[in-house]
Amino acid sequence: MRFKTLLAGGCAVAALVTTPVSAQDVADQAKATPPARSDDIIVTARQRQESLKDVPIAVTAISGDRLKELQVNTVKDIASYTPGLNINSDSVGRAFVSIRGIGTTLIDTVQPGVGIFIDGVYQPNTSYLNSPIVDVARIEVLRGPQGTLFGNNTLGGAINVITRQPGNEWEGRFDAAIAGTDNYASVSGSVSGPIVRDLLQFRIGASYHEQDGFMRNTLTIGDMNPLKQQSVGGTLRFTPADWAVFTVNGNYDRAAGGSTSYIHVAGPTDYRLDGATNVLNRAVIDYYGANVKGEFDVASLKTKITAIGAYNQKNLSGVNDGDFGAVDLLRTRGGSTLKTKTAELRFDTQWSDAFSTLIGLYGNRYTQVSDQLTTIDFRALLGPTFPLPASTTPSSTYVRNDTRAIFATAFLKVGTLDLAVGGRYDHQKLVASQVNGVTPYTAPVYKKDQFQPRVTLTQHWTPAVMSYASVAKGIRGGGQNGPGTRPQDATYKGDNVWTYELGTKFDAFDRRLTINADVFYNDYKDFIGQNSLAPSATGGFVAINLNTGTVKSYGAELEAHLRLTDHWRIDVGASYLHARITDDSQYFATTGVHVSSDRVIFTPDYNFNFNTTYTVPVGDNAVLLDAGIFGKGSRIGSSLDPDVAPRLSAYAITNASLGFRFSSGLTVTAFGTNLFNTKFIESYIDKSALVRAGLAPLASNLAIQGDRRRYGVRASFRF
Repeated sequence: MRFKTLLAGGCAVAALVTTPVSAQDVADQAKATPPARSDDIIVTARQRQESLKDVPIAVTAISGDRLKELQVNTVKDIASYTPGLNINSDSVGRAFVSIRGIGTTLIDTVQPGVGIFIDGVYQPNTSYLNSPIVDVARIEVLRGPQGTLFGNNTLGGAINVITRQPGNEWEGRFDAAIAGTDNYASVSGSVSGPIVRDLLQFRIGASYHEQDGFMRNTLTIGDMNPLKQQSVGGTLRFTPADWAVFTVNGNYDRAAGGSTSYIHVAGPTDYRLDGATNVLNRAVIDYYGANVKGEFDVASLKTKITAIGAYNQKNLSGVNDGDFGAVDLLRTRGGSTLKTKTAELRFDTQWSDAFSTLIGLYGNRYTQVSDQLTTIDFRALLGPTFPLPASTTPSSTYVRNDTRAIFATAFLKVGTLDLAVGGRYDHQKLVASQVNGVTPYTAPVYKKDQFQPRVTLTQHWTPAVMSYASVAKGIRGGGQNGPGTRPQDATYKGDNVWTYELGTKFDAFDRRLTINADVFYNDYKDFIGQNSLAPSATGGFVAINLNTGTVKSYGAELEAHLRLTDHWRIDVGASYLHARITDDSQYFATTGVHVSSDRVIFTPDYNFNFNTTYTVPVGDNAVLLDAGIFGKGSRIGSSLDPDVAPRLSAYAITNASLGFRFSSGLTVTAFGTNLFNTKFIESYIDKSALVRAGLAPLASNLAIQGDRRRYGVRASFRF
């Protein structure tokens, strides 16, 4: 409460501050009245800087300033403004992400099917998607397989977060927001400038965010799904010569909040917010990261060399009520440490005006050590006369995954025609061991060598119109299952997809209108879908990850941006996806039952967004009006019953804001999210999972509700 009081006071003081107009202020004011011909958006979708309108990939790029305007606080929230991207989360420690229906899983022990990168450095775990957005220049979402240049586990696409870099000019940013109805509060700031002009610059940023969430525990008395995030990061940029740049980044993030805080519901249209568990399910995650990048322009070889080294660590601890109910039958407590080391070397060579190559080497190793205590007390279910006391079983897991790769892409220009041909050879080796109680268990080693090709043909019809056709293969690594699995279930294969895509990008009316559109077809083999229960080697059932079978999908995507006047802008995005499981024989062979639906869980057939922004000049100041709506089609929740396919209803969320921007660099905005208090479910698990696990007397459907209405005020200051 003290934090919120200080925050509110800080916003009030900031509103009274007036400062001379600096060069940065002039730049910010220019944004209120942009020129008719907007600047090109530069992206790094092909590991080199290119104009977004010329890149033959389906890319959504959103600037950091625009993310603030859209009230996007965490990385996963960008899914609301990206066609084809779907992100759900049931814990502060994990998220389920897919692009065009590819990559979805219900558990984070499976490697992601969509690659997540920070400044080009791979993140092996989806929990980063729940992290706050701090000092971000832009986020790029690349749809379709990106393995040729971005590597393993990008068969659905890639999310690349690019942070702001320091420069020779002093600048600072401050943002703060407070909102009800769940005590939402956020504050962030950054400062950047030269230490030695033209030689050494720095940038440092930090943020704090908290919210209570909307679900309450009526038994333990407390918030079921709160969130508290703290983050700090810094960058040093060293330029000893005009041909060499060194960049050093470091960051620390802490996220604490609800962990699989499911509540019992009657069905997929039950939107109750009250649950009853014996403990408040909680997880705390500490992230540490550091990386060094060297960029060297070797003029004599017409080559830019990029070398990257990175280290990331994630420490997690948590406690959970395993039966999600009021009967104190099952509890778990534990933690894990994930360490990742990454190295990459790239050579970008311009052999002639018409021919260039990008060649590189890549290496990644991550190790994860997990420990857990599981306590079962049948007396809570069968009464105090049950003859056996509560039992506590410890278990531990060690996993090491090594990936090595060599990749190359050749770019050829012939008149208005561009051809890009690339490939990547990946070698993956995974070893693991577990101890369950006193019984050691070593899974077989998983090894895989795979080749990922990509061919893209681009035609530039005019400077304003281009079309492209591409064929690409993407892969994801397999893995191992834990103690109790049968020998035939000890490991599961990686999955792979061939994607065929046609797209076009064009602009008109002096770039007041831009449209990007594409159609695609996916042939998805050995699909790693939701986890399931399989017969245990010691009797009963055990949870495993597994291959489901084959998925065929096709669809279309559209993004349009229209500037009706110098002050009025409209942004639209939409996608249609028909993704269906056409063969579940692998799932049936392992579990003895078929999948509950031919649809991919949590994947809607469509999503859309519409946003309009209007700027009203008031002298040197401006009034800012912003409103938008985004939504998803119906989705299928998780079920292990072949005869039950829970359908989650379609929904649409409306947001709006009204702000005033002063010439001093201060902006004060009143905002509301989910204005009509739309009810929707974020994640859903049918009761069949608990029934098959032997907990039929406690079995109920489980759900995590989506965020309800918030309204508040936001202040931003730039200097």
